[in-house]
Amino acid sequence: MVTTTVITPQTLELAEQLGQCLLEKQQTIATAESCTGGGIGYAITEVAGSSAWFNGGLITYTNDLKRQLLNVSQRTLEKDGAVSAECVKQMALGAQAQCNTSWAIAVSGVAGPGGGTVEKPVGLVWMALVGPGCEEVWSQTFAGNRQKVRSQTIDEVLTKAINQF
Repeated sequence: MVTTTVITPQTLELAEQLGQCLLEKQQTIATAESCTGGGIGYAITEVAGSSAWFNGGLITYTNDLKRQLLNVSQRTLEKDGAVSAECVKQMALGAQAQCNTSWAIAVSGVAGPGGGTVEKPVGLVWMALVGPGCEEVWSQTFAGNRQKVRSQTIDEVLTKAINQF
């Protein structure tokens, strides 16, 4: 079964609010995405004029790309794994540097339906937000199917970013 990314009115409103905040501060943002597969960037670019505040994003689904494009250390990937606080922190810092932005969002998680473990169950997503005076890393375990986990992740990081302003 193929599912498509549908941006809800709530998600679009969050993306618009984030854009307004960034425009007011004359700042920009980038994304580093794994489990959302570009969904955060997709939501942001649904906002007309987002090129004024969104520099771009990197979808780094594999560990190799996390290392190559975002400078996530091999040690972090071996010790903590891709779904971890340290990994998303390094992903966000890497996206901030690669995309030359004020802010960066990063996400990595287990969207399901498979792939979960006792330590890292389906629905667990680690998220990071870095920017001027901010380096926040947090996790949440979302309920629902793959699409719901991804959608909730997108709304969560957009909300967290808005709340920094």
